[in-house]
Amino acid sequence: MNMKKIIETIEISKVYGMGDAMVSALNSISLIINTGEFVGIMGPSGSGKSTLMHILGCLSRPTSGTYILDGKDVSDLDKAELAQIRNQKIGFIFQSYNLLPRTSALRKVMLTLTYNRGLRHTEKQSEEKAMDLLSLVGMADRVNHQPHELSGGQQQRVAIARALINDPALIIADEPTGNLDTKSGGEVLELLESLHSNGATIIMVTHDARIAAHTQHIIHLEDGNIKEIQHNGHKPEFTEMAAG
Repeated sequence: MNMKKIIETIEISKVYGMGDAMVSALNSISLIINTGEFVGIMGPSGSGKSTLMHILGCLSRPTSGTYILDGKDVSDLDKAELAQIRNQKIGFIFQSYNLLPRTSALRKVMLTLTYNRGLRHTEKQSEEKAMDLLSLVGMADRVNHQPHELSGGQQQRVAIARALINDPALIIADEPTGNLDTKSGGEVLELLESLHSNGATIIMVTHDARIAAHTQHIIHLEDGNIKEIQHNGHKPEFTEMAAG
């Protein structure tokens, strides 16, 4: 099967500090993730998983190496250019939801469209799209509720709708169940699995092996290196390149 690459990293490294204070967070990481895959990233504290997530999410740049996202080399883009790529290509789901207080669920999802200058929506079109997505995540009856009126699981569903509003090429979920009880966490995982079944490309960072088991493949990091890539036995094969 000819699969399209969504992510390709070629020997990317990330170094913080200088001289004696220099710390290597990532060491020559090379990997490929194809469109439509559901990939987990795991590793102990200090393994480099957050650094890798930040680079894949265009929140920071590698110190060296090449990062190609959806066919575009984004390795050397400046902050403004990276922000534009994030708005156009990536939907984020965070552990802490990051929802504005005193703002309704509907308005929160709609607001994301205003940051993407490449899209031109009327107010009515934005509202209709936001309503459709809130319905998709099971929040049609909570569109006018503010965060303090929603449970943690409901807030995360709103955050997922917000992540989808710009039709991103890639969804990055950072510990998406970390603040949720078992029942709510399971519901969020089911929702992510449903999105994946419908073609979404998802990268999920987690410290919990039980959560990571819901993905197709798990990238295990240790000391800034890929220790192993675990295949969970469902859906298409993940492509891996030699890692330093």
